[in-house]
Amino acid sequence: MNAPRIKICGITTPQALDACIVARADYVGFVFFPPSPRNLTPSDAAELAARAGTRVQKVGLFVDADDLAIAEGVRAGRLDALQLHGSESPERTAQVRARFGLPVWKALPVASAYDVERALLYRAAADLILFDAKTPKGALPGGMGLVFDWSLLSGYRHAANWGLAGGLNPDNVAEAVRITGAPLVDTSSGVESAPGIKDVDRIAAFCATVRGS
Repeated sequence: MNAPRIKICGITTPQALDACIVARADYVGFVFFPPSPRNLTPSDAAELAARAGTRVQKVGLFVDADDLAIAEGVRAGRLDALQLHGSESPERTAQVRARFGLPVWKALPVASAYDVERALLYRAAADLILFDAKTPKGALPGGMGLVFDWSLLSGYRHAANWGLAGGLNPDNVAEAVRITGAPLVDTSSGVESAPGIKDVDRIAAFCATVRGS
């Protein structure tokens, strides 16, 4: 089996971006969601995008955003893909893909087998389904280091591309890949020293572990 593709989400500094590129991450995530400690202003996103160039693909994370906010993020971050991380319906997901002409990733919170089955509703609307841990009501929708039961995805097969998120870090990602067979892994808080503060050594360790899995 090929090693999973790697996304490091919540990049906010040149140092973290450079660490992702050196470690050969496939994607970096730019968060456009003000309540998040990883939120980027358009000007900050533009600076990081210019630094990244074409060395890594850039995914913009949005939470129930309107078209105006998404358009601003697309321009500033020179985005290669859009990640919808809120309660967007299949209809809204398809609308965003048609409007912006970019691949759309839809994050789905998972706590039970029912949540995994919900992915079928999005198979015609999203280019990739990202299974993430369900967070407590009123909390941020992701980036909290929570893990769900990976066995829910054991042997998972789906017409759409998919990936695994939720509490992945250098210490547990190999086990997560072994259980799920995930073709893509996504981490944010798992490579941080504090909320929103990326640790370049943990980024390197995460990517090295995934490449060796």
